[in-house]
Amino acid sequence: KYVEPEHPVVFLPNDNESFIWQSERDGFNHLYLYHQGTLSQLTKGNYIITEFLGFDKSGKYVLANTTLEGSEGNALERTPILIRLSDGNITELAAGYGMTDCQWNKESGLLIVGLSNLNMPYNSYSIDVNQVIQFIDKGGEANPILLEEIESPIKDYNIGLITLNTIQNDGIDLYTRTFFPPDFDPNKKYPVVVYVYGGPHAQMIQNRWLGGGNMWMAYMASKGYIVFTLDNRGSANRGFNFENAVHRQLGTLEMSDQLAGVNYLKSLQYVDSSRIGVHGWSFGGFMTTSLMTRTPGVYKVGVAGGPVIDWKYYEIMYTERYMDRPDENPEGYKLNSLLQYAPNLEGRLLMIHGADDNVVVWQHSMMFLEKSIKASNANLDYLVYPGHEHNVRGRDRI
Repeated sequence: KYVEPEHPVVFLPNDNESFIWQSERDGFNHLYLYHQGTLSQLTKGNYIITEFLGFDKSGKYVLANTTLEGSEGNALERTPILIRLSDGNITELAAGYGMTDCQWNKESGLLIVGLSNLNMPYNSYSIDVNQVIQFIDKGGEANPILLEEIESPIKDYNIGLITLNTIQNDGIDLYTRTFFPPDFDPNKKYPVVVYVYGGPHAQMIQNRWLGGGNMWMAYMASKGYIVFTLDNRGSANRGFNFENAVHRQLGTLEMSDQLAGVNYLKSLQYVDSSRIGVHGWSFGGFMTTSLMTRTPGVYKVGVAGGPVIDWKYYEIMYTERYMDRPDENPEGYKLNSLLQYAPNLEGRLLMIHGADDNVVVWQHSMMFLEKSIKASNANLDYLVYPGHEHNVRGRDRI
């Protein structure tokens, strides 16, 4: 289907014939060792290598960050591991559970791990990897040292509950995140804002501080909205089959998963199903517009920023990776072009674009605007940010 050109070859220290190679050839991104003409798999399992960190000073061990947890994968979290090159033996270097950001210094042998989860803003730990290596054969362990514990920067604010959950569509687990109003009452009905991205190379939901969300979501919750996000098929860090399911049909399965999220919301007694809105930028703008026009009536309102409208006008290196060329996949391009659906818009849609957008060029939303005008569809509102590129930056972004 496609190969993403993401990871360069890394040669072993002082060896110009042996190298580490990353590949998804078994369905998950793993490390392989090329040595003396032979390629052997160093890591294996239903988890992925998210970051290659480097070698220890001896050059006999490799460090990496992963979705490995215990003996299986957990895409919501990250665990740094130490891999012995001679036999692929793996030692987990976890400082706790949650998302880890790692800084490695092979000269000192110290690994600094920043750890956060849904209930913890950020703790940083020091792990002496040289000590871990000494203990590997002896069965002992080197305990992480807590360097700094960050107090919640919003402890004085009335922030509502944030939850992570899993729902299913087509028998596939999909992660969700929900921000609840601070004074949430399950006996009341609440409108919902669905925030969506939905495209490759992104994972919205993680077991980190705020669940990977941001304070805008907490702000909207404080105004009486439930704020909901779902990572659909095609999003990152779940393995190749999960990510490539959208191949040649960008938008179709993603919508199916997002609509499964809406059905889940409608099953909740405290959700006002007549007041569900959807909002996203870039691929999220494409998803917002798709959901508002290809499934009219499901969402009351939408806000689409910098939206891709027709894939044949988007970047070749991105589009043709996932969609193939237009002449190879005419039906896929036709089905997922939103120009034909502009007359179908029922709820109110606000479309936003930066006039100097060099990623999703202005032509996209301008063509959709023209189609709406020709169809006499007055449900579209349109806002341009003069002088701004993709996503809008600086003070105007607020």
